[in-house]
Amino acid sequence: MFGSRIAGMGHYVPDRVVKNDDLSQWMDTTDEWIVQRTGIRERRWVEGDVGAAELAEHASRQALEEAGLSPSDIDMILFATLSPDICFPGSGCLLQARLGIPGVPALDVRNQCSGFLYSLSVADQFIRTGAMKRILVVGAEVHSTGLDLSTRGRDVTVIFGDGAGAAILEQTEGESRILDTELHADGRYAEMLMAEAPASRLNPRLSVEMLEAGRQFPKMDGKAVFKQAVERLPEVIHSVLRRNGVALADVALLVPHQANLRINEMVARQLNFPFEKVYNNIQRYGNTTAASIPIALHEAAGEGRLKKGDYVLLAGFGSGFTWGASLVRW
Repeated sequence: MFGSRIAGMGHYVPDRVVKNDDLSQWMDTTDEWIVQRTGIRERRWVEGDVGAAELAEHASRQALEEAGLSPSDIDMILFATLSPDICFPGSGCLLQARLGIPGVPALDVRNQCSGFLYSLSVADQFIRTGAMKRILVVGAEVHSTGLDLSTRGRDVTVIFGDGAGAAILEQTEGESRILDTELHADGRYAEMLMAEAPASRLNPRLSVEMLEAGRQFPKMDGKAVFKQAVERLPEVIHSVLRRNGVALADVALLVPHQANLRINEMVARQLNFPFEKVYNNIQRYGNTTAASIPIALHEAAGEGRLKKGDYVLLAGFGSGFTWGASLVRW
């Protein structure tokens, strides 16, 4: 039976490093306050007019090179982002144009922090059915241009960074493959982590009054997000492992979404899973939303943390609320 394997990966972050002490120049915060609550020490932000598709192109070309492929070998693009370059069309089409592969279908996925997992699952299904042979799956975000750089927005602004991660999925009949993905959502919590404006349900979609009130900036109920994340992530991890007859002790590495180091620490404790087997890079990049899992997975592989045949768990939780986990045989 056909399955899909990760044939190559890539990631890209902007050159500009923004440290916690830099943020303290714009808002009432300190390095100690940020590190204590999130584990983040620095993040990367774009300079000038740079969109998610530009970051995605860098990551995608690296993934193609690692896989020994050219853009013309790609049958489809799945682009996960909450920060598209423009309102429409989607960034997947913009990336397709940058890669020079007209005619190839391109689909944007709007599942925020779970976006890469949702995209991975969609790509896996296309390949399992034989409809596609190679799919480019990308997560890319430019948060920095949409953050409130005042004390009013401090709790959210200190968390987010820019970046892109990409994976090439290709058809396989071998043991190295995506074994399973489990996905969930609960829209009852939608307003606990959202950016409200501009919005089609508002008339007008954007006004001076909305801008003055800061309704264009992301808002978060941090306590609610934390509480749900540390409950839902262990649940979905246990569920996907149980369904595939794999013991947690046999997992070589857990690569969680990089939202908050304290969430990842708590999840590891809830699972009774060794924290040294949990890969984290939020300290250097902050929360890059849909890009965080592919960036972390590519870095982990590059550091030699994975070998052929290893079981790898990918898990994420975020706005929506949406969450999920993927079990991969490396």
